[in-house]
Amino acid sequence: MNTGSNRPGEVAVASDNTRSEGARSEQRGLGSRAPEFVKARRVLHLSWQVGVFVIGLAVVAAGIVMLPLPGPGWVVIFGGMAIWATEFVWAQLVLRWTKRKVTEAAQRALDPKVRRRNIILTTVGLVIIGVLAGIYLWKFGIVMPWKIEDQ
Repeated sequence: MNTGSNRPGEVAVASDNTRSEGARSEQRGLGSRAPEFVKARRVLHLSWQVGVFVIGLAVVAAGIVMLPLPGPGWVVIFGGMAIWATEFVWAQLVLRWTKRKVTEAAQRALDPKVRRRNIILTTVGLVIIGVLAGIYLWKFGIVMPWKIEDQ
């Protein structure tokens, strides 16, 4: 990927000059968000990036652990990606792509035809589960664990 500069301390900026003023405040340039005094010193900037990477990695790892366990796993993973995006261009691009895909999925989900299809499929699924549960209860009945006799 061409970031536009090979010199340390410079930030790659998107080349779209046709944006309005409102869009410019929303879309910031790609690259490091570190303070200028940190970017001016190579060793300090490298240690800053290592720190951001380690913190982001810890947050992403916690999110991955939360996927099978109780907790907001995906939200925490995207939070870790946002931490990485403060310093790394690849994370900024991944985060922008993810935001775009989530917005597209939300728009598709609000489509009346898709909503109607989802409601019909959910209803059919619930009816099937209800019928299967009724058949099981009719055949085996309910036996409470504290009323078990002779085992």
